[in-house]
Amino acid sequence: MLARNTIVSTACFLFDIALLWALVQLCGMAKVPAATIGFIVATSLHYALGRAWIFRGTDRAVAAGYVYFLINAVVGLVVTISLFALMLRYTPINYIVARILVSTVAGLAVFLLNATLNFRRL
Repeated sequence: MLARNTIVSTACFLFDIALLWALVQLCGMAKVPAATIGFIVATSLHYALGRAWIFRGTDRAVAAGYVYFLINAVVGLVVTISLFALMLRYTPINYIVARILVSTVAGLAVFLLNATLNFRRL
């Protein structure tokens, strides 16, 4: 499951980064709100792919699973956006690099929450 999660997470994360870049560079949006939007869109995509491929065989209903997934995602969102904002404020790190670094920590935490509490596959 972790290998499948890594593949899906990487694809969704690349989509998230591309959306972040587009919102900031092409639309002129502020970085933190753009990161929040990118996170939410990519997380919803991740749920759909995760349910179909990562956590196959879960007995949780689709709607209930999505609600639990979103609850777990809120943990990831708070960690991601908080650390992202702190890195932008207190370091000279490029916003894309900061987002990548922060996601390493948040992504693993959310995978573990989903694997144990939502899909009950660990």
